[in-house]
Parts: sequence; structure tokens; C-alpha cells
Amino acid sequence: MTDNEPVLLADLVRTSTEVAATRSRTAKTGAIAALLRVAEPDEVEVVATYLSGVPRQRRTGLGYRALEHLPHPAAEPLLTVLEVDAALEKVSGLTGTGSRAARAAVVDELFGRATEAEQSWLRALAFENLRQGAQDSVLLDAIAQVAQVPAAAVRRAAMFTPSSGEVAAAALRGGAAELDRFGLVPGRPVRPMLAASAPDVAAALEAIDGPAAVDRKLDGIRVQVHRVGDEVTVYTRSLDDITVRLPEVVEAVAALPAEVIVLDGEVLALGADGAPRPFQETASRAGSSVDVAVLRERLPLTTVFFDLLHLDGRDLLDAPLADRLDLLGTAVPAELRVPSVVTDDPAAAQAFSDETVAAGHEGVVVKALTSRYDAGRRGAGWVKVKPRHTFDLVVLAVEWGSGRREGWLSNIHLGARDPATGGLVMLGKTFKGMTDEMLAWQTERFLSLETSREGHVVHLRPEQVVEVAIDGVQASTRYPGGIALRFARVLRYRDDKSAEEADTVDDVRRLRGPT
Repeated sequence: MTDNEPVLLADLVRTSTEVAATRSRTAKTGAIAALLRVAEPDEVEVVATYLSGVPRQRRTGLGYRALEHLPHPAAEPLLTVLEVDAALEKVSGLTGTGSRAARAAVVDELFGRATEAEQSWLRALAFENLRQGAQDSVLLDAIAQVAQVPAAAVRRAAMFTPSSGEVAAAALRGGAAELDRFGLVPGRPVRPMLAASAPDVAAALEAIDGPAAVDRKLDGIRVQVHRVGDEVTVYTRSLDDITVRLPEVVEAVAALPAEVIVLDGEVLALGADGAPRPFQETASRAGSSVDVAVLRERLPLTTVFFDLLHLDGRDLLDAPLADRLDLLGTAVPAELRVPSVVTDDPAAAQAFSDETVAAGHEGVVVKALTSRYDAGRRGAGWVKVKPRHTFDLVVLAVEWGSGRREGWLSNIHLGARDPATGGLVMLGKTFKGMTDEMLAWQTERFLSLETSREGHVVHLRPEQVVEVAIDGVQASTRYPGGIALRFARVLRYRDDKSAEEADTVDDVRRLRGPT
């Protein structure tokens, strides 16, 4: 391929496969950089966005049903990335009467021109389920390498846009000077700051090394709210616009005295006693834009804010947290601010954490008063502490891995004992927390327990016990026990326990509490 030839989808799929096949960050960065170098200026944004694992359009409108029956694949690769982007742009704009038929026609034309490998990759892209083994930080490093600009300048620009492709286009077009144009624009979301983790409050305070704000950590939906004059916009953690779903948030921020303000916070459903409702109820309410007035009446949401990013012409990302909190206190009433204490005393911080957990909340976030708002990063200035819930469960089945885990048995199906029947009840799956050594061990172990296969799933004799940590439990119609694990991750395999000694479904269900 020469510099003047268009980038084919096959070129991009080949690079994606190469990235997934290596564990070397340097090799991943090099493969991405190589493709960016041969992309024409009008291709760079699309190529970079696709390599970040998402379509350029935030929503394509392509669900499983639309892609369930695909046309026969093409014999040779001819599709260009710009042709793919044009098709996805067209299909994303289809609404109203006749849109289903029009969408099917676009899908048939696009996928009919794609090879079998390209069809598989496009389906994963549409579902945002590409497992390339390349985090966004790898892509940003590749952009910096190709544009010959400092990586810090690329990461700084990426804070202010949900699209790494936009950053790539700017960097390759105008270098550092073009990247300097990126900044906080009220009304446009920035990537949220994330927190590191610590096993307990004392360790979190030690990591902060100085007085800290200890915030109540709520089990809600993260929101970033922008107000510009009379216009209020609400974004999710993934920077999706959900304004129409949350009128409570809009009304609360519209009533503030500020003209221009950007806030970071949470929304959650509370019971009559002030205790948090199960996370799934909050997620369901925030996820629906149908009959919002009725839903609001049935399940009102409470809004709380814990940070201030902009106030009436003043950007605050680089201001220390202490200053941001002072301004937050003047701009937002106490009932809309997250409960918090400022202390450097481990006993006082632990007492607040204990009180928080007793009230049904997740834990606390310990924040250095000197910390800036590191948008899009897991900054060292914020450290979350959550009590860890662990259970000993039985591995019922396991799935073959993909990407860097190809050839290993990876995603395990987890079951708890049912004391009523003596059987095992599936509660979820996880591939989190597994080291390479663990993957190698469990591949050999589970193949020795194999009873049958169904596609990529290997069914096992229910003998192996595994200790997992979870963040909570939620109601689920997907599994027969009526509940599902939230964010399960493997801690260790318990060869000292038999399946008969595993925890019961009742043990797990108690974690959810009364509903």
C-alpha cells in the first residue's frame, strides 16, 4: 500500500488483529502508528477512532437483530474505511417510518462488500465489543509518535473530547500548536477523572499524604452536568447525552445562581428511609427515555455533586481541590453536595467510612486537597475504598478467550449452591483478575474437567471452587436465581474446598438486602 492509496478496511482489520496478538505495548503502539502514517488526512480520524474500538458515530442504530442474518461475504477485500464510515453515518441517521427497511438495505450493501473477516470485525465494532488488547492510552502514544509531539500534549487534548480520532486528526494536521486549541468548553463533555483503589481507609490516607476530603461513595450513575445560560445538558461517564431522561438534574442545576457551570456528580434512587435502592433500579431509570414523567413519579432520583470544573468563565481543572470545593460550596446548596469530611486522622476517616457503609452506600473516596482534576485519568489524588464482598463459588463452564487470551480458557461461569435442591445456580461470568499464570493453570485444569462443548463454551464437572470479589448483587431475569453478580473478579482458586462447601445462593442474595 502506498501513501496515495486509500486505507482499506482489510488494512485496519489486519492491524487490529496484530495488536490483539501481541502483549507488548511497544509492538501495539508501533502497529497502530504504522497504519496512521499511511492514512490520508481525511482518513486519520476514522482510522484512529476505529482502532480505539468504537465507531465514529456515537450510536449506529445497529443492534443484534439488524446484524443477525448477513449476506454472503465478498471474496476479496475492496472496502475502504471511508466507505464504511459513510455507510455507518447514513444508517445512524435513519429514523421514523421505513427506517427499518432502509437500515436493512444499507447493512446488506455494506456487509455484502465485506469479506468474512471484515464482517466479523464490523459486527464487533458496531456492538463496541472489539477485544484488541489496546487501551486508549496505547492509541494516544501512537498518535504522539506519528505526529512527533510530546505524549503529554496528546493526552491533555484527549481530556476534552470523547473522540481520540479527533485528537489524531488535529495532531497530524498541526502538531502541538493544534493540540493546544483543545480545552474545556462548557456544553461539551470532558472525560471524567477516575480514582485509584486502596484496601482500607488508612492506606488511602497514607497514599494521599496530607489532609484529605473523604467523600461518601454512592452506588449511582456518574453524571457531568453543563449549564450555559438556560441550556442544561447531562452527560454520562461515557459522555453520552441523557438530558431528557433526568429532568430532576436539569431542574436542580437550572435553579443555581450561576450562568455558566460544569459539575461532576452522581444520581441515585433512595428509599423512603434515605437508604440507596438497588443499583439496577437507578440504572434502569436513568437508562430510559420513554414515559420519563411516569418513571420520575414512580422512582425519583436524588442528585448530588462532588466537584466543580467551571464557574462563570473560570476553568477550574488545574485549581487544587480545596479551591474547587470552596467554590462548590458557594455555588451549590448543601442538599445537592455529597456528604464529606476533611481530615488527616485515620480514625475520623474510618468512622465516616463505617457510617457511610452502615447507611447502605459503597464506601468512600479519599481525595488530596491539593489534587487537580485529571480528566480522563485514574489520578493518584483520588483513592477509593470499598469493603470487599467475597464468595466461594463453583465454576460451571468456561469460554475460550480471544485477542491476547486466544488459546486459553478464560471467561468462567459462576454458580452458587441451592440449599433447596442441592443443585447449582448460575449467577454470572467473569474474566477479571486472571494473571497469565492463572490462565495457563486453569486451561489445563478445566480441560481435565470437561464434560461437553457448545461452540466456544466448555462445560465442566462442577468441582472447582473459586473465590471471587464482587461489588454487589442486582436483580436479573437472565439467570435462574433471579440475581446477578456485579463486577466479579477472581481472587484465587480454592483447592482446599469442595463444591459442597461453596457458598449458597441465599448467602449471595442476602448481600442485596431488602427490596
